[in-house]
Amino acid sequence: MEIKEAVSALKENGRIKIKDGQGTILELIEISKWDAAMDDWEGIFLFFDLFQIRSVAEPFSDVSLDIIEFASKPTIYHTPVNRVLKSGPIKEKKVKFAVIRKDFWNRLLFAYSQPLILQYSKSENFDFETKEYFPLLSAGTKEIFLTPEGDIRILKA
Repeated sequence: MEIKEAVSALKENGRIKIKDGQGTILELIEISKWDAAMDDWEGIFLFFDLFQIRSVAEPFSDVSLDIIEFASKPTIYHTPVNRVLKSGPIKEKKVKFAVIRKDFWNRLLFAYSQPLILQYSKSENFDFETKEYFPLLSAGTKEIFLTPEGDIRILKA
């Protein structure tokens, strides 16, 4: 799978499906193309860099940013939503996000340059296939509730 082709398809269609190395079909969606009627409310915002967090969450303190930056395992963060975010998987005024550092996936997100929403596809159809494993599907993935001020609660260790 060529990253350039996937990014072009994303820009053209607003969403793509990628079959990862474990056989899981991931759907990546532009924020503006997320549809409350048809898309999953359990979606996760994906970022390639810390500065993108402010697009979905209130400004984070240095403590919160350090927690994210120095996480040693793939982590899904739950946090209160930024009040300017109107579209996307917002559940009970909270959103989920992850900063993806794994090489291939980070390069894909970087090449697209905007946050994307991840949902796991129920369909067997896919647009692209890669041998790369998606990091949030690993057994060691953690889930943490994190406030902009640095308060944390471990949801899944």
